[in-house]
Amino acid sequence: MSAANAASRVEHATTPAAVVETPTVPVVLQSVVTPGETILLVLRPSPLYIVLSSLGTLVASVVIGLVLAYSSQSAWSGWSEKQGAAFAAGLACARLAWAVLDWINHAYVLTDRRVIARRGILRTALYEAPLSRIQNTIVVQSLRERLCGLGTLGFATAGRGTFDAFWETVASPFEVHRKVLEAITRYGRK
Repeated sequence: MSAANAASRVEHATTPAAVVETPTVPVVLQSVVTPGETILLVLRPSPLYIVLSSLGTLVASVVIGLVLAYSSQSAWSGWSEKQGAAFAAGLACARLAWAVLDWINHAYVLTDRRVIARRGILRTALYEAPLSRIQNTIVVQSLRERLCGLGTLGFATAGRGTFDAFWETVASPFEVHRKVLEAITRYGRK
């Protein structure tokens, strides 16, 4: 074997595609995942979740800012256009900051045993269901999620008439759904 062939084999073996990386479980879920459990998928909502979940408040902030700026021209108003704009900007920034905290506290994990969903800032909710108990899954796309290539996955367990948990605003929802179904078929139907 020539030196060039040997060098290309070594180079090929150390490329990033050849390295298999284990998904990192978010800190908020590390105490939930048990030793020996194989992590198949770790997700968070898309960063677009921050804007999409705040859209109503952002639109309201613009409207409030415009109303305050327009009304500042009246003699009865006690504020200026700048103060009205600053109030609207402060409202929008506060809502976006809350959405960032909410996004940080969302975490979704698929293991070889169960699906896990965690969410919440002040009041947290943790959902766990064994793969063997999941009876139905669903992919839902609101118009704004669909326009952004996002979607929400829902999970229903045996004996429930509704969906118990959701993985909200995930990227490539149909691909994620396919991976969940593969895990249920492989590990949950024993």
